[in-house]
Amino acid sequence: MKYRLAPAALTASLLFAPAVFANDYADQLRNYAETELSNWLNDQTLLSAIAAQNADHGGLSPDDINGMDQTWRAEVGAGESPMIDRVLASDASARLRSLKDSSEGLITEVFIMDNLGLNVAQSDITSDFWQGDEAKFQDTYGVGVGAIHLGDVEFDESSQTYQSQISMTISDPASGAAIGAITFGIDVGMFD
Repeated sequence: MKYRLAPAALTASLLFAPAVFANDYADQLRNYAETELSNWLNDQTLLSAIAAQNADHGGLSPDDINGMDQTWRAEVGAGESPMIDRVLASDASARLRSLKDSSEGLITEVFIMDNLGLNVAQSDITSDFWQGDEAKFQDTYGVGVGAIHLGDVEFDESSQTYQSQISMTISDPASGAAIGAITFGIDVGMFD
């Protein structure tokens, strides 16, 4: 599959029909997920990180989760960010950054979540720590093994690109049980 930047006419047309645009790229996004991104679902570094966090977070209450999410949100953009720094310094986050870097701009971000929807690792700082209330988690981990969720195409101010998110369930290769989820930000302007 070949990828390139979208022509200016296509980019301009997105301003007037973002819902149609999302539908126009659904087949390409799903194909990319199934042929390229699915290879990352069995990465041992990612699987080990999810399994460890699932074990550590087994007894968390909704109040605990909310507190962690509030701490994360307060650290975003702050001078001191020990929670964020700890997640970004992990081997799994380094692995995700290498995936993003090897995509030559097609992947704009990537992060993995545990069985509660809490971030385990990420290539870039996310705005929140808990994804469990969002479709990217509910329509993947919540559905089960093999689930893929395609997000709407939206304009990203920070990168000045049109992006969609592809989310997929991650399962334990030994048991086949769902253990978490992964989300990839995709610059759809790079699809032919």
